[in-house]
Amino acid sequence: MSTITEADNRLIDETATEGKIYLDGAWVPGGGGTAASIAPATGETIATVGLASPDDVARAAESAARAQKEWAATPHPVRAAVLRRAGQLWEQHADEIMGWNIREVGAIPPLAGFALHVTAEECYEASALPSAPLGSILSSAEPRLSLAQRVPVGVVAVISPFNVPLILGIRAVAPALALGNAVLLKPDPRTIMTGGVAMVRIFEEAGLPAGLLQLVPGGADVGEALVTDPRVRVIAFTGSTRAGRIVGELAGRHLKRAHLELGGNSAFLVRADADVDQAVNLATWGAFLHQGQICMTVGRHIVHESLFDEYVAKLAAKADSMVVGDPAAGQVHLGPLIDEVQRDRVHTLVQDAVAQGATLAAGGTYEGLFYRPTVLANTPRDAAAYCDEVFGPVASVVSFSTDDEAVALASETDYGLSLGIVSRDTAAALELAQRIPTGIVHINDQTVNDEANAPFGGVGASGTGSRHGGAEANIDAFTETRWITMRREPGQYPL
Repeated sequence: MSTITEADNRLIDETATEGKIYLDGAWVPGGGGTAASIAPATGETIATVGLASPDDVARAAESAARAQKEWAATPHPVRAAVLRRAGQLWEQHADEIMGWNIREVGAIPPLAGFALHVTAEECYEASALPSAPLGSILSSAEPRLSLAQRVPVGVVAVISPFNVPLILGIRAVAPALALGNAVLLKPDPRTIMTGGVAMVRIFEEAGLPAGLLQLVPGGADVGEALVTDPRVRVIAFTGSTRAGRIVGELAGRHLKRAHLELGGNSAFLVRADADVDQAVNLATWGAFLHQGQICMTVGRHIVHESLFDEYVAKLAAKADSMVVGDPAAGQVHLGPLIDEVQRDRVHTLVQDAVAQGATLAAGGTYEGLFYRPTVLANTPRDAAAYCDEVFGPVASVVSFSTDDEAVALASETDYGLSLGIVSRDTAAALELAQRIPTGIVHINDQTVNDEANAPFGGVGASGTGSRHGGAEANIDAFTETRWITMRREPGQYPL
């Protein structure tokens, strides 16, 4: 384990990690070569990162499988102590890691700070898992003791995205390790420093034994190698629905469990009794936080017809007032989109929606990767900007007249991740929520929420029913159930 010295309290020593991946407790050159980590706000190369090859994945899986057996047998207080120490280290090095998050991901400081807070909390929550009850006593018709025991799955592959790489990586890495597994981590190649190097360094300093967390970033070939390696038993994937379908199909072919947390196009219902100013405040955060690059982002604003014009006007005014720029250079509301491909996709969706009849109430322009927060009114329901996941700062607003119509509008999507409802009548709002299929509901709040102890996930095209967060969901995700029986004397059978 490398050590942080008093003279240099930095977590990441770029001379040691530059252009390297992390295999079996050592920073080594990867078979996939190197790549540049680019700050999307400036286009500056801020680090040189290493890339893995499929052969590296095989080597990592082999050593992880060896290390996992000893780790699973390690007394639970020892495993818990590593997770607690990791949580402390996230807090200790928050400023440094926030700096990487702001520059590499384009996160504004409040979001970067929130991500650090949740990441530390994920480790603290996971530190309780090693001592959690991992089984139950079953009734049996035979004279024997019958048990259901939870055991580690072995090796877990974690594939995390670019948008919130800390939270969306640690929520699988921490509980998987706590429950006695080894982890192969593949962050998005665009955010390897934040979502990969920082995470490995935290656990390296926390005292995690070699081989239990390995860093294998790369492209689709590396992802395929992770899913198909026979030593990997569970895949925790967060990303687009399109990519998730590929991962799920490949995992099914190899009889692997795949926990898929996928895209979303969340609805935000504003009932006739809502306060418009309060609703717009919620909607601004839910639609434009992190440039809309969050799976829970409010995409569809479904507003009662009596409030529609006022809501659109105030949301558009709010959008026009927001400052867009480099979050590392000063206080801004929105930073850059991750790259030109994403910017061009967002702009095409906006232009197409306007061509189909939507009213452009605000935004719809960009400079470099900085896209203005955009409000579309009366967006046609078949326009991609309304019915697909945009992953950009675009709010589509439509009206409804009755609760039944609101339910129909909110439900007419393949996605089912998060739902927000604003109403003074919370009982009526809850009744509405029961009629709309989503994995998450927030009444009198917007759709972007996360807590380490809460089960997180969606239905439909937003996921396969698996959940991250909370002891029950994490134990389900990263253990297998073994049935054990025990007799005092051998049983007697008639044959």
